[in-house]
Amino acid sequence: MSIVYLLIVLIVGLVAGYFIRKVQIANKVGSLEAKVAKGLEEAKNKEKEIMLEAKAKALEIVDQAKKTESDFRNQILKVEERLARRESDLDKKLLEVEKSKDELAQKKEELLKTSEDLKQIKQTQLAQLQKISNLTLEDAKRVLLEATEKNVGPELSALIRKLLINARDEADRKAREIVALAIQRCASEVTSEQTTTTVALPNEEMKGRIIGKEGRNIRTFEQMLGVEVIIDDTPDAVVISGFNSVRRHIAKIALEKLIADGRIHPAKIEESVEKAKKEVAEMIREAGEAAVYELGITNFPTKLIQLIGRLKFRTSYGQNVLKHSVEMAKLAAIIAEEIGADVATVKQGALLHDVGKALDQDMEGTHVEIGKQIAKKFNLPEKIVNAIEAHHGDVEYTSIEAAIVDAADNISGSRPGARRDTYEQYIQRLEDLERLAAGFEGVEKVYAIQAGREIRVFVTPAKVDDWSATKLARDIANKIEQELKYPGEIKVMVIRETRVIEYAR
Repeated sequence: MSIVYLLIVLIVGLVAGYFIRKVQIANKVGSLEAKVAKGLEEAKNKEKEIMLEAKAKALEIVDQAKKTESDFRNQILKVEERLARRESDLDKKLLEVEKSKDELAQKKEELLKTSEDLKQIKQTQLAQLQKISNLTLEDAKRVLLEATEKNVGPELSALIRKLLINARDEADRKAREIVALAIQRCASEVTSEQTTTTVALPNEEMKGRIIGKEGRNIRTFEQMLGVEVIIDDTPDAVVISGFNSVRRHIAKIALEKLIADGRIHPAKIEESVEKAKKEVAEMIREAGEAAVYELGITNFPTKLIQLIGRLKFRTSYGQNVLKHSVEMAKLAAIIAEEIGADVATVKQGALLHDVGKALDQDMEGTHVEIGKQIAKKFNLPEKIVNAIEAHHGDVEYTSIEAAIVDAADNISGSRPGARRDTYEQYIQRLEDLERLAAGFEGVEKVYAIQAGREIRVFVTPAKVDDWSATKLARDIANKIEQELKYPGEIKVMVIRETRVIEYAR
């Protein structure tokens, strides 16, 4: 029974729960519909507000556009008014120009008419004068000139002679003053060139190491550099002898490196010689840069500056060519300033006047011809080229600057203590020896040593065999006897050396 009650209660509860749940759902649905309706109402209100704002903005933009259009129209009207005024002014000016043109044409006609009238009057007067004097125009000119020459001729001749003498005296005096001023303002050292260089040794034992076993080291050193190493009783010193100052300086640096290293053998000698050559090349570059910097020259290319630096190791009658050229440039600049010539041109021409001597041992021709070729190769101005080729009087001057360079060369070379003739003759003799031997076929290198008493000729093994080397030595000796003048005798040594090099890897 109790179970039935429970079932009835359960069924009633379920039915009651179902209806309660249905009522709750209906309430929720009504609440959602109310919210949706409220949202739609708010959206409609928002839409109206946005539409009103958009209309207000549109009205504002339209008003602004109308205002801008009005301003633009006003500006266009103003521009049109200015253009109209200018057009009116131009029309007025054109009328004035046309009027002036007509007036000028009328005046031109009047002048032409007046000129014709004057010509007629002149012809009439000339005809009357010829009729009165019974002379033509040419006859009258001739008579007048003869009378003038007869009356004032002697006085004119005397005056001309007097003016020429005064001008010549004044020019000589002024030239002496300018040259004296240039010499006084430019002081240079006297010549002190030598043909030997002394190298100090740490001890006497080093002499034996320099000579090497059976003279191997000293022979290799002399062959590579073309100098003579004199090892005598002078304590702790050896002497390097050679007329070529570049070779001598390379030899000094290489020998000092060998002494400092302590290891002296043919392979080390070759290494030291190569390093010394690089150091001398750097010295040449620095010498050239120092010269152009001292003279304030900034437009020379690097290769030309290197050629100038090589002049540091050349001499002319004992005078260092680079120092001579720099001294010349200073003298020439002073003279150019005094007479109003181009200072920059004379400086460059003076510095380069002997640049051919930097290559005259490697090229055919005189140093003047080589210098001219160098100047043209570097596209230097024609005035500088003429200064180089005219400084020995081989060609005529084409400018006052070339004459100044020549004068400065004479001043620098002829001042007291500048040069020694005997040294230059000695150098020329050695150069002639080397040049003569180098002219034979198969000759690779030539070195004149022992003050020109010996000449060593290195030949190419592939071109000259042992028998040909003997014949070559005899031919060189015969040619020296025929073409050169020298005291005593000259030893000719032909060296044929074959080197075979291989690497083990």
